[in-house]
Amino acid sequence: MRLEKKELVKKLLEKDKEGLTIVEIAKNLNISRNTVAVALAEFKGADLIRIRPVGKAKLHYWKRGEKK
Repeated sequence: MRLEKKELVKKLLEKDKEGLTIVEIAKNLNISRNTVAVALAEFKGADLIRIRPVGKAKLHYWKRGEKK
């Protein structure tokens, strides 16, 4: 995955306070759902995002200076 797409996902999550699904991120940035899923998996591995399940969907939030 190209770094610039990952950076676009990061910036979108940083701006949004309500949380976004993979589909919402993909539609907003006009990139594939798979590309978004890869970026989110990397962010999750680095502990940079929170994920909240809502039914079948998962909302993704950028961690804003939260203490562990």
